[in-house]
Amino acid sequence: MEQDQSVAAGVDSGSAEPGAMAFDLTTANPDANAYGHNPPAVTAGSAVDHDGGAQAPDVSAYPAEHAALNGTAGEMANDQGDAENGGAAINEMGEPVPEPSYEEAVLSAEEARLWSVVTANSLDFNSWIALIEETEKNAESNILKIRKVYDAFLAEFPLCFGYWKKYADHEGRLDGVSKVIEVYERAILAVTYSVEIWYNYCQFAISTYEDPDIIRRLFERGLAYVGTDYRSNVLWDEYIKYEESLQAWSHLAVIYTRLLEHPIQQLDRYFNCLKELASTRALSDILTAEEASVYGVASENSNQALDGEAHPDDPDKSSKPEAENLAKYISMREEMYKKAKEYESKIIGFELAIRRPYFHVKPLDNPELENWHNYLDFIEKEEDINKVIKLYERCVIACANYSEFWIRYVQCMEDKGSLELANNALARATHVFVKKQPEIHLFSARFKELNGDVSGARAEYQHLYSVLCPGFLEAIVKHSNMEHRLGDKESACSVYEKAIAAEREKEQSQLLPTLLIQYSRFLFLAIRDLEKARETLTELHEQLNITKPVLEAVIHLESILPCEKRIDLLDSLVEKFVTHESSHGEGSSLVDKEEISSIFLEFLDLFGDAKSIKKSLTRHTTLFSCKRSILPSKKRKADDAIVSDRDKLAKTGGTRPVTGTDPNASNPPVWPATSEASGQPWGAAYAPQATYPAYGTYDYSHQMPQPAAQAAYGLHATKLRTTCSNGRSTSACSGTGTDSSLPSTTCSSSSTLLWHNLLLICRVIWMVIH
Repeated sequence: MEQDQSVAAGVDSGSAEPGAMAFDLTTANPDANAYGHNPPAVTAGSAVDHDGGAQAPDVSAYPAEHAALNGTAGEMANDQGDAENGGAAINEMGEPVPEPSYEEAVLSAEEARLWSVVTANSLDFNSWIALIEETEKNAESNILKIRKVYDAFLAEFPLCFGYWKKYADHEGRLDGVSKVIEVYERAILAVTYSVEIWYNYCQFAISTYEDPDIIRRLFERGLAYVGTDYRSNVLWDEYIKYEESLQAWSHLAVIYTRLLEHPIQQLDRYFNCLKELASTRALSDILTAEEASVYGVASENSNQALDGEAHPDDPDKSSKPEAENLAKYISMREEMYKKAKEYESKIIGFELAIRRPYFHVKPLDNPELENWHNYLDFIEKEEDINKVIKLYERCVIACANYSEFWIRYVQCMEDKGSLELANNALARATHVFVKKQPEIHLFSARFKELNGDVSGARAEYQHLYSVLCPGFLEAIVKHSNMEHRLGDKESACSVYEKAIAAEREKEQSQLLPTLLIQYSRFLFLAIRDLEKARETLTELHEQLNITKPVLEAVIHLESILPCEKRIDLLDSLVEKFVTHESSHGEGSSLVDKEEISSIFLEFLDLFGDAKSIKKSLTRHTTLFSCKRSILPSKKRKADDAIVSDRDKLAKTGGTRPVTGTDPNASNPPVWPATSEASGQPWGAAYAPQATYPAYGTYDYSHQMPQPAAQAAYGLHATKLRTTCSNGRSTSACSGTGTDSSLPSTTCSSSSTLLWHNLLLICRVIWMVIH
């Protein structure tokens, strides 16, 4: 009953992120793993019969050509002598008949409608299920239509083991055994560490083949991967049931012995079953030939010597007393059992907290995600890397749509010196399971750069800002920075210039002002091209959609550029911003406008003349002083400047993004933000104050997978809010508003005047020094 429930759950399960299977849909023959993943080699000790039983097969023996139970699918068909199972159909001329293509299948109106839905949105899981049901209803005997829908669905959600089982059942009903084998081989490549898929495959083999060696080889294949899984008891039970049906007592005893080596669920039951078997059968019946020689008894499996055959009445060859041998046999296995139980006591808490070990499109709750992290923390201390690999593989089944676990897997394998396994996991993440989440591609680009694959890193960045999330600012910035690190200044500038050119072609680009600010900053701080940096800033004068963060950044850059200040240009930009009337809910708030006006007044106080100060002060008074009563209070306590960042966060009611949240929600988890110091405009020893945070730090902790508007480095923001260029703001996408982790500040508050003056002094000192 437990297994039936698990399989039923699997029918409704899936991965939140799709991936293309690596096989030709015109022939439906897999030529490799679905995501280039050959399961990591497992040492023989992980599934070896230590009492002389069959050794676990070398996993490398099952690569691209989907090696089946006893060789290839064709060989299995030949074993059975069933013509319908071997090879392709042959016409009268002796030539193979090509299989009909999917395009020959005629769709109903409802099927066509559902196909259009899933084509437009490949992540619409419910529409996929409706399409499968509609296809099965209308194409009960049309294997072409069934193959088409299952191949397409499982390419998007390859970890739905229940649907692999349904697909195999359709093939068995409408075609033949070889096609069923083909489906199961594709399934175990897609979800290698699923106990359920191996269970279903073995059940099919038992019902199809009579040769015990074929069936045992399949069981051994599966147990080599999942035999140490705490929840693998259903597969072991099926193996036990099969050996009992053959009355193969020595094989059965070997299985029980192997079970006692690992902390498997229901270990007590298996130990009691072994003792019952030993008490109801003669010891010679349950010993292998090798064991019989150790115990000095004649086993039913021992080969009788042709010469010098031993006789029971030979005093030199007499067997030890049966009871003594039996006690020794049980005692040895009891020691194994106790050791496994001791280890089980260490992991039982983690295992019981795993409520959903299979895939599903629904998000996991935070306690279960935290449990996976804690379990991985525990297992990473193990010296046996196989244990680490297998737990990670189990984890990325249940947590396949969470980038954080894939990133952790890659980093763990890299730390343990297995770059091949690290690249393997990264390829699966970026090409199949979380391929539409920007954070995994950003991580992949940095990982590849650090490991010498510069072309791969470059391709990741270009895919991000050109295909996956057009205009993704963080990818543009990081790509340019990488080219600069490599010493190619021309390519570094080219990245920005191509992005700016693309945005100029749009009527109203939300991204262009931000790009110009970033490029100007890069030109000044990294390239040291002052003239080009100022020229780039000048283009902002023509932009209509100047935002508060962009204007803050413009004023800041102008203040640090070591040349004559363009006060008239800044004044025109501020004038446009503070006098622009919002319509239909668009535009900046009165508070934002007042803050920009205050920042500009401070700038003029340092760099302007009396005339420019008077002009701006008059405008500020006219626009804001008379409206003071309707503005929210900006008074702050005097001690706000010295309270800790945590206290400030609490005061503003802000929350930081927590990893392990709903990946399908509007603000999914992201991997930890990285900071790249891009050169401060002041000395390294200068500690930025609360009201003037550092400008040289990239922090993309609020990035979003979906497109949204972007903001530049601001005088009052430490974070570069980066998204795509379709016009939606980051806060609108995330539902979190502005970054509440920043302290609430205004330049007009008298309580912060001290900090303003200190900052100005530091800036003047820096410019004098430089």
